[in-house]
Amino acid sequence: MKTNASPTQNVAKQLPAANGLAIVRITIGAMFVWVFFENLGKGLYTPAGYAGLIDYYIKSGHSPAAWKAVMGVAASHAAMAAPMQAITEMALGILLVVGLLTRPAAFVAFLYLGSLWISEWGTAWIWELLVPVLASLALAVGRAGRAWGVDVLLARRRPSSPWW
Repeated sequence: MKTNASPTQNVAKQLPAANGLAIVRITIGAMFVWVFFENLGKGLYTPAGYAGLIDYYIKSGHSPAAWKAVMGVAASHAAMAAPMQAITEMALGILLVVGLLTRPAAFVAFLYLGSLWISEWGTAWIWELLVPVLASLALAVGRAGRAWGVDVLLARRRPSSPWW
């Protein structure tokens, strides 16, 4: 099917969508930064705090037994896993807020939040994390860094790159 729209008209139609994705991207990024500071204040990046939270998910949650085994490994290596989680949350937050390497950052956020969603089954409202999980996937698919982000500058040099 052939359309009569010019390339200029197509860009004009895509701009509101790109702006909408940028708002979601900045919101999800700010959520990660906020959660980092909240968890830091709660002591969840210490080995004891991290292991305690994971043990709670294992004992109180309804995630599959195989996933509980994975969480058990993380809890038993809390001295390494807790700082890795802190770095991941802050890095994803910053990358998403500034719109740098948005597609890979959003995809990692999708995987990270998805794993947390599975971990929290039975301990939290099911939709609490599902919305940010799917929003992160939409950011990766929709190239959300192409508006209001550093990726705009990178895309000018290499527009076909899958990274932005």
